[in-house]
Amino acid sequence: MIKKIGIRQLKVGMYVHDLSCHWMDHPFVRNQLMITSDEEIRKVIDAGIHELYIDTSKGLDVPDAPTAEETKATLEHAMLDFAKRQPAPVIRVSVAEEMARAVQVKNQAHQLVRTVMHDARLGKAIELDQVEPVVQNITESILRNPGALTGLLRIKNKDDYTFLHSVSVCTLLVAFCRSAGMDTELTRQAGLGGLLHDTGKALVPDEVLNKPGRLTDEEFDVIRKHPKDGYAILLKTPGVGDIPLDITLHHHERMDGSGYPDKLPGEQISTLAQMAAIVDVYDAITADRCYHKGMSAAEALRKIFEWSKFHFNPQHVQSFMRCVGIYPVGTLVLLESGRLGVVTEPHETNLLAPKVNVFFSTKSNTYIKPIQVDLSRPLGMGGGDKIVSHQSPEKWRVDPMKFFSLAA
Repeated sequence: MIKKIGIRQLKVGMYVHDLSCHWMDHPFVRNQLMITSDEEIRKVIDAGIHELYIDTSKGLDVPDAPTAEETKATLEHAMLDFAKRQPAPVIRVSVAEEMARAVQVKNQAHQLVRTVMHDARLGKAIELDQVEPVVQNITESILRNPGALTGLLRIKNKDDYTFLHSVSVCTLLVAFCRSAGMDTELTRQAGLGGLLHDTGKALVPDEVLNKPGRLTDEEFDVIRKHPKDGYAILLKTPGVGDIPLDITLHHHERMDGSGYPDKLPGEQISTLAQMAAIVDVYDAITADRCYHKGMSAAEALRKIFEWSKFHFNPQHVQSFMRCVGIYPVGTLVLLESGRLGVVTEPHETNLLAPKVNVFFSTKSNTYIKPIQVDLSRPLGMGGGDKIVSHQSPEKWRVDPMKFFSLAA
């Protein structure tokens, strides 16, 4: 049985099933391990881990600890309760209308980040006059319909992850800032920071950056240098502002002071760096990598909500949930009718009733003619259904993103 325990309950002889944090936040070769010494417990504590999951079938038990299922149900209940009280972002055009422009913006930004990383590796200065128009195009796409670009960026080639991750962080951070009501200039600066935040990874050897497995302690230390390396690169960039510098240096800091490179406590981390940290982890844990399968957007949101108890600002996490929705765009959901659909747009006032492109029947286990269902509408008015849960595409062997944009 999988159970959740506090760090003070961890003992030698327990089998850790999940360290309950992003892999870049802990130094262990694997996320699962048998605790064989007090030194290992100290290493877990030093990594800033406060809660974790144990497998009682493989090690010692904590009789009164809640099970993973009980924990999940509690978290999802709290998230759904929050969602009932929150408005969603304003949408100006449909996903279908924005999709062609979003594809162009994604490709342009992808190529730009490739160029920036290549130049940084060669010691060349970053040219802001090439970066700023791309951030502007991303911002304009987000203003028209945030779901088109964020949905597209769910699809990442494993070989292009580093580049597309930077585009995703920029896109999500711009959407986050707009949703939070920040002004145009602050949002632009945050977008620059998002696009450039991982520039320091240009100096990480490819065999470490793209290693198909967990890193050694020495390799982990190399990866952890990238915020300072990126900061040093940006300092040589004429005209770069304080906000991109701050986001680049501090997007791996954590509220409990367990982050890096400066181990800043929460009150010393800027608001935009706190927001960037949330976005960075959200995109990282939803992406497929050569060494792990990305989790669904809805599951990732639940994990970040859980981790906000120690690692992230809870208010910012709630604001991010309001921005992307409880069922983020691109999420595969099961409806009460037994149909599967992919979320395409949040509803303006109800995060639990988005628009969904329905394409599969779980009752007959077959594809059906794709149609859009507005879950905020009653039966006979293009609605009459509701979400039961989010689902794994692998379980049903479907690719929801093929049905993300239906022909108008």
